[in-house]
Amino acid sequence: MIYMKFAVIQTGGKQYKVSKDELLSVEKMKGEWKVGDKISFDKVLLVDDGKNTTIGTPYILNAKVDAEIAEIGRSKKIIVVKYKQKSRYLRRNGHRQPFFKVKILGIK
Repeated sequence: MIYMKFAVIQTGGKQYKVSKDELLSVEKMKGEWKVGDKISFDKVLLVDDGKNTTIGTPYILNAKVDAEIAEIGRSKKIIVVKYKQKSRYLRRNGHRQPFFKVKILGIK
């Protein structure tokens, strides 16, 4: 039986299960980034290689996940509506959430 090494990382207030060569859509990060930039996630919560599982308290020291930005974009538009009946109050706003699509290069 072949086991894939995987890790659980935290970024943008969310947790993601990642493995090598996987494409993942995460929240936009602060700073100036462009497609092709290398980034590393150092908030690693769990690493599993099929035999050993390491769990952090809350993070694993000296563990990191390397990734490359494959795409920078914005998701589909959602409509936000505020409405109060019988008072002629109606507000509509649209919102497109920015995201980074990253390709996981390796887990260390």
